[in-house]
Amino acid sequence: MITVDSSVWIDYFNGQQTVQTDLLDNLLDKSRDELVLLDLVLMEVMRGFRRDHELATAQRILSCMPVVDAGGRALALEAAAHFRALRRVGITVRSAIDLMVGAWCIANDVPLLHDDRDFAGMAEHRGLRVWSGFEP
Repeated sequence: MITVDSSVWIDYFNGQQTVQTDLLDNLLDKSRDELVLLDLVLMEVMRGFRRDHELATAQRILSCMPVVDAGGRALALEAAAHFRALRRVGITVRSAIDLMVGAWCIANDVPLLHDDRDFAGMAEHRGLRVWSGFEP
């Protein structure tokens, strides 16, 4: 199982070619990798479309994926704990949604494909697994 952050989805839907969007493209082509979509990521991606036809295309692509709730009391407390622990080592995660996404990935041991510096500290200090296209 793998999940993808909005930073990659947004670049993907905007037609930007990056290492991460290429990896996402490969994931979408493979049926053996189960790609799950977090509800918070879905919201972040869908809120940015200005044109209805682009929104419809994204809905068609994303509707094929299971959507998982990335919230709740326990996870919110874990995300806050991650934030506090990172602050103690001089790292501030700017986005509360990124904290929740990272906390969900850590709690569920699911690798994250992202292109957002907010996850670097979580990967280095909190056990977030970053997906680079290779699974052991």
